Amino acid sequence: MHSNNSPRPRHEPLARRVGTVQIALHPVSRGRATFVAEELSAQVFHAAQVRHLKAGERLFAIGDPGDGCFLLEQGLLKVTAASPLGGERIIALRGPGAIVGELSMIDGLPRSASVVAMRDCVLRFVSRQAFQQRANTKSETHQLLLAILATRLRQLYEDLVAATSLTAKARVARALLTLAEYIGQPSDEGHFVFQDRITLADLAAMAGVARENVSRVLSEWRRRNVVLTGVSPGYVLNDVAALKREMNEETWRANGH
Repeated sequence: MHSNNSPRPRHEPLARRVGTVQIALHPVSRGRATFVAEELSAQVFHAAQVRHLKAGERLFAIGDPGDGCFLLEQGLLKVTAASPLGGERIIALRGPGAIVGELSMIDGLPRSASVVAMRDCVLRFVSRQAFQQRANTKSETHQLLLAILATRLRQLYEDLVAATSLTAKARVARALLTLAEYIGQPSDEGHFVFQDRITLADLAAMAGVARENVSRVLSEWRRRNVVLTGVSPGYVLNDVAALKREMNEETWRANGH
């Protein structure tokens, strides 16, 4: 087992195909748009104001003024919105290198989602005014926004496909596999041990599934030793391959095959 501070071993992205649509299960903030515009984002945020957040602290809430955006240097954030099922829905997780609040740089409107720290975070803040001033003198600055927005649109499409194509059981599997990419520590036995506390409500919110359904699914997987629950600090994924198969089989049945 590796400590939280040691480098995590590289492993293949957790991804699968539903029909001809690929649902990405690796973090958007890793290996994609930060990515392509990594050097540019470093330039934009080079002299930016540093802000620290403790785990559980809110960065901003829905309706707050859209006065700028943040680059996450360390830590983990969750992006949430109100859920039709009640409570909140976890829209996405953001890891180091991700930029949040980018829409305000375009329209200046109030925040459309809330962002909360899941771990202690270090961020850099650029105001909308400062960003616009830079964009007026360096046209390539807009490339940063385009790269981020393109990635966000791709992720939105993938999430929409998942919400409309996957059964509740498959969506819980997808949520666990996504969480494993962010907070799962690979063990020597090939398991993924979650390093942060994830509640049943968190998992239900991320999957977009009622907590009662999540509880039933986890009970089945616990009996089959696919997932361990009730361990500190969170879950242990004993059989990632089985979770991928659950997505395959459940989606196949949901599509009438």
